[in-house]
Amino acid sequence: MLRKTIILLLLFTIAACGPGKKRRTYSKTRTVTVEGSTTDTPPNESKKERKKEGRKNTKAHEIISTALTFSGTRYKYGGTTKRGMDCSGLIYVSLKENNIMFPRTSYQMAMEGQKVRVNHVEKGDLLFFKTSKTGRRINHVGLVVDVDGNDIKFIHATTSRGVLVSSLREGYWNSAFVKAMRIL
Repeated sequence: MLRKTIILLLLFTIAACGPGKKRRTYSKTRTVTVEGSTTDTPPNESKKERKKEGRKNTKAHEIISTALTFSGTRYKYGGTTKRGMDCSGLIYVSLKENNIMFPRTSYQMAMEGQKVRVNHVEKGDLLFFKTSKTGRRINHVGLVVDVDGNDIKFIHATTSRGVLVSSLREGYWNSAFVKAMRIL
């Protein structure tokens, strides 16, 4: 009897010290502020080129501002509203509200625009990812909101946390990254 009691006590102690179910905690809302950077233009750049560049930057900032209004929106497959949206829905709505018609799905979006090297990415460019281990095509998209040296921040919608800003330096997103496209 004493032996059974000791064994039960020992088993209870080992079971109580073992790893339990980990709790996930998420912040309820996440506020992101993106500041624009000012860069000096080379003296040999013409006024016409600077004006064109200014319009492009203005349009990119408008699209980014629209996308950022959806920060904290929950994920909903196929969604395109504040009640819920998916990654391509976020990009589609942000572009549409700024009078740019674009395909609705991420793999179709990936066929539009001009391919850009990751070290030449600018605000307003799109980043494309393959997040499925078995899938062969692009299934995720994000919009670049800030570039600070090697750190590229992009807004997108995740299934677990909804619409938020992430960094391409994060291991998961860095390994899933496929290509960057310029649409403006």
